[in-house]
Amino acid sequence: MKFSKFGQKFIQPTGISQLMDDLGDALKSDQPVNMLGGGNPARIEAVNELFLQTYQALGNDGSFREDINSTATSSMANYSNPQGDAAFIDALVGFFNRHYDWNLTSKNIALTNGSQNAFFYLFNLFGGAFTDEQNESVDKSILLPLTPEYIGYSDVHVEGQHFTAVLPHIDEVTHDGEEGFFKYRVDFDALENLPALKEGRIGAICGSRPTNPTGNVLTDEEMAHLAEIAKRYDVPLIIDNAYGMPFPNIIYSDVTLNWDDNTILCFSLSKIGLPGVRTGIIVAAPEVIAAVSAMNAVVNLSPTRFGASIATPLVENNAIKDLSDNDIKPFYQQQAKTAVTLLKKELGDYPLVIHKPEGAIFLWLWFKDLPISTSELYETLKEKGTLIVPSEYFFPGVDISDYKHAHECIRMSIAADEQTLIDGIAVIGEVVRGLYDGAK
Repeated sequence: MKFSKFGQKFIQPTGISQLMDDLGDALKSDQPVNMLGGGNPARIEAVNELFLQTYQALGNDGSFREDINSTATSSMANYSNPQGDAAFIDALVGFFNRHYDWNLTSKNIALTNGSQNAFFYLFNLFGGAFTDEQNESVDKSILLPLTPEYIGYSDVHVEGQHFTAVLPHIDEVTHDGEEGFFKYRVDFDALENLPALKEGRIGAICGSRPTNPTGNVLTDEEMAHLAEIAKRYDVPLIIDNAYGMPFPNIIYSDVTLNWDDNTILCFSLSKIGLPGVRTGIIVAAPEVIAAVSAMNAVVNLSPTRFGASIATPLVENNAIKDLSDNDIKPFYQQQAKTAVTLLKKELGDYPLVIHKPEGAIFLWLWFKDLPISTSELYETLKEKGTLIVPSEYFFPGVDISDYKHAHECIRMSIAADEQTLIDGIAVIGEVVRGLYDGAK
């Protein structure tokens, strides 16, 4: 059977398809798997209990049985309009204005079927073929000011890949008084001197905060500098808040969240514990929201309303923020401490350096001068029932053939239960020690 060029692009092996296949295979495997490779959030009792209570309330208030004229907040019996569930959008407008004084209206928010869906829209809106003022074709890229970046960005463009990326400064730092950590920082000298930026070949600037895969958090100063560059070159600044403020708020640095009409903020219900409801949130200028809504109509008819129905009361009464601040963030902060302790025990005398844990649900491990690539390490660990994600997939827009660092890191989830962390890190330690010892 022959597929179009569009079809052929999406049937090629990709990092994100491998990650999701591994996740699905692990869930249905009859053999124990140390699942340290997926993006699934942890099962936190307080989180699950609140969602269960809210879900049960939806059935009790008649939401599942409403008639066509009902305006019940948790409607699921009818389509929303392409912008998304109106009651949830109104609740979000109130929430963001209440906490951040952004002066939003309903024209500033659209819903999507998850963040991945949102970035498919946004990267194809701002990256790819453009027509300039002289009616000539110009190819524009999405500028990633700090790589490594999220694995799921790489393949969302309909035609090819349209990324320009800047490699980081790597600083050795301490964490909780201990050595053996590093932190990525934006190389603004390299960024400011990019020919693509100066020549008008950048369609948008995009960064995640905190970053998947590394847990890096862009500082307020870095954010302000990026916002200034975006305005100077008249391109939007897109910020992926899937793990950030205000929900799920898996972020440990003392930072602030800002928005203006040149900024596009993307949020998700996935990492608060609802990945299956596929609900993404975009906060942007009205013209961006109108474009996203039009794309929703063609691709999805309308976004799913199930996640919106559960989240609406939690946004209205601030429970979503309280849950994030008091249960979700402390849980992952403790998980990170546990995982670091286990890694230091297993590999403290070996060339392991850990990216400073500043947020998200992963640790980013750098094995300096590893005798094999981490793609090969991934295969070895997989054979031993332990899943991680190798670093090679996290550098969209970068030719990594001569960039050694891109072949020496892994992303390790810390969302698993403590026994899985213990068992999985023990396997990682055994394999990595053997590789270093064998190369002596």
